[in-house]
Amino acid sequence: MLNRTAIILRYQEPFVRWINEADPVVEEPNIDIEPDECTVYLIHEIETREDLDAWLAQHYQVLFEEELSGWYTDESLWPTNRSLALFHEWIHVEYHTTVVDVVDGPLVDDDL
Repeated sequence: MLNRTAIILRYQEPFVRWINEADPVVEEPNIDIEPDECTVYLIHEIETREDLDAWLAQHYQVLFEEELSGWYTDESLWPTNRSLALFHEWIHVEYHTTVVDVVDGPLVDDDL
């Protein structure tokens, strides 16, 4: 077991609408996001939803910008009011306190 909490970010309809409306190249983009398409982040151990909410209040901006830049790196296309309320409107957050690594091998950071 890893001493981490997994948070899963799932796009909600406003985020998907933004992806399609913000595209500066395609006139009528039609990108659909499947429910199983999500991003998983491993963070330090968090035991309760209240603790997660407090952590998100401090770190949502980084997560939000990471997700936005995954679609468009031009920040002028991003929403200007990236508040915590907008983050929750656009992204559903799940958290899981038990993270088990069942792979027999080291964790490797692909970005290094």
